Amino acid sequence: MNTIATTTSDSAAAGAAGGLLTRMRDLLERIPYSFIALVARLATAVVFWRSGSVKLDDWAGTLNLFADEYKVPLIPPQIAAYAATAMELGGAVLMLLGLGTRAVALAYLGMITVIQTFVYPSAWPTHIQWVAFLLILLARGPGALSLDALIARLVGRRRGA
Repeated sequence: MNTIATTTSDSAAAGAAGGLLTRMRDLLERIPYSFIALVARLATAVVFWRSGSVKLDDWAGTLNLFADEYKVPLIPPQIAAYAATAMELGGAVLMLLGLGTRAVALAYLGMITVIQTFVYPSAWPTHIQWVAFLLILLARGPGALSLDALIARLVGRRRGA
């Protein structure tokens, strides 16, 4: 008799836990993509803004790093330093605004590929996190809370008129 009661209460507990998990999953699936994209854009902007700011804080050190440590192929160190800094800071602002989001995400993914391949091959645990949120933005776009979406709405109205 105890075995049947225990089995029944275990089944009820498992059913309740499964119901709770289903409700939690349903709630999580209601998170709007616009919010997820905004968080991904913010994360991207913070990462690259900080990196660009560090370069500006010690420009002489930055030039030395590009000449002595980074050694990016085919691009002279000084040009690479200017390009990387401009891309990090400019792209961070664009990403935060959601303007040219997919283009910036693609450019950042290219930059990460170069860094991962030629500069810091052992930094993949950090880079893969950046790639994760950049791929979301590249594939799905910046979301409704962006200048890209506003421009698309305005262009759509103009075409409909």
